[in-house]
Amino acid sequence: MAGLIEAARRVVGRGTDLESRVAGLEQAADAARGRVDDAVVDEASAVVGRAEARLRLSGEHTIVALGGSTGSGKSSLFNALCGLDLAAVGLKRPTTSWALACAWGPGAAGDLLDWLGIPPRHQIDRMSLLDTSSPEADLQGLVLLDMPDHDSTEVSHHLEVERLVTLADVLVWVVDPQKYADAALHERFLRPLRSYGDVMMVVLNHIDEIPAGAVGDAVADLERLLVEDGLDAPVLATSATRGDGLGELRAAIVERVARKRAARQRLTADVKRAAEALLPLTGGESGREPDRVTRDVRAGLVDACAAAAGVPQVADAIEASSLRRAEQLTGWPVTRWATRLRPDPLRRLHLDVGAATGSTGASTDLSTGAVPRTSIAQPTPVQRARVDAAVRAVADEASVALARPWQESVRRASVGRSGDLADALDRALGTTDLGLARRPLWWRAVNVVQWLLMLVAVVGLIGLAAFVAMGSTWLANPGSDTWRQPVVSSALLVGGVVLGLLLGLLCAVLARRSARRRAERAEARLHDAVGHVVDDLVLAPVQSELEAHARCRAGLAAALG
Repeated sequence: MAGLIEAARRVVGRGTDLESRVAGLEQAADAARGRVDDAVVDEASAVVGRAEARLRLSGEHTIVALGGSTGSGKSSLFNALCGLDLAAVGLKRPTTSWALACAWGPGAAGDLLDWLGIPPRHQIDRMSLLDTSSPEADLQGLVLLDMPDHDSTEVSHHLEVERLVTLADVLVWVVDPQKYADAALHERFLRPLRSYGDVMMVVLNHIDEIPAGAVGDAVADLERLLVEDGLDAPVLATSATRGDGLGELRAAIVERVARKRAARQRLTADVKRAAEALLPLTGGESGREPDRVTRDVRAGLVDACAAAAGVPQVADAIEASSLRRAEQLTGWPVTRWATRLRPDPLRRLHLDVGAATGSTGASTDLSTGAVPRTSIAQPTPVQRARVDAAVRAVADEASVALARPWQESVRRASVGRSGDLADALDRALGTTDLGLARRPLWWRAVNVVQWLLMLVAVVGLIGLAAFVAMGSTWLANPGSDTWRQPVVSSALLVGGVVLGLLLGLLCAVLARRSARRRAERAEARLHDAVGHVVDDLVLAPVQSELEAHARCRAGLAAALG
């Protein structure tokens, strides 16, 4: 595009905005590709390609194409303007399937004629016949084309006319008094090109066949038809036979060649026309900007995906597992074994502190490095329907201000990776650090206290056992302090057991609160993980479409000026 801009500056001057228009149209077409009607985008891209090619070629030449129906006299006008009887040179034009070109200097217009697709034997270089003092020196820079008849029965003639019409800088339509209202000309060329009035002329030829007093009426009627077509182009009356109006036609062509603005005007008209065709497909005519996904809508999608992925189930398992692990450390040592009979809920879901990971989550397969699937229950139909509804809500909110093609594009983007969503959510839950690897310090402190109390109870039990075993000896030799041994031992036993049980009950209450808080923190982490998946698989593609739409609209704004 940098080369195109430099070429545009060389050809049409540094004060023009043509290069920014072409660059804008290219940006809009690239952004719209695959999202709107391919035919419209292809036409915009073709305009960009033609503009780039034309601006890289000679800026000193102006391409003027004569078009008309059979018998309109355009070839006669072509010969009259060239000053040569070219139509009589059969070797030059053995068939009317090709256009005939006559080029006036300065310099060779060979590259330009090759771009136009004019065969060498159909090219005439008038520079070899001119010098700067020639009466035709004012035509220097003109490339005049005589196109095939647009109403020919040959399909190849139609295709050649349609091709050259898209390439010429100035179009001169030659009509005769009998056919100037021909629907084929108006419907195929004049009406579709109504925005090209600055680079178009209409010539009513054969006025010698019209009564002298009726020429003005014929011209007025032709002008009326052009107004109905929406075309604001000058109308000239000529007679190639008598020479009437040839001076005015020649002067009009000379004036356009001298200004060297026809190429710019034609390319500008092409760009605007292509942009105007693309504009209704972007929603730009409404003047509204596309919405972005709000926090509430995103939160609704994250909640729906979290529920479908089993986050509530995992949160409950985390709470139960945390409580189980707390009881194993803070409960009364004698009854702790009972907690080990209950299965760990996280292990049942394949979520546990794995030796390979060192953090809570699905253990990594050391042989493959892959994360195995969890055992979380599959989403129910209701949960899947809720996810689908949340995805639609995202697409609807984001595309509310867009035209239908872009709305459909956003919807396709929102579900484009839905097939990966379930696996991605399961992987996110399986690899999220749930924060359960570290045991609270108070668990460890209570565990030490419980074992100390257990030791105290055991000491008391041993003391009582010793008292019972030595009971006969103590009874045979009663002393003043014999009662202390069973009392102290009983106090140690009862105190150790009772305090251990009470501490276990108190810690059970505290452990439930702690487990709930740990589950809430883990659930928040899981929601964050689900949010990342939603952002990557749903919101990012939607945002990409919105950004493409913004680029398209910005490009169209530049193209339309």
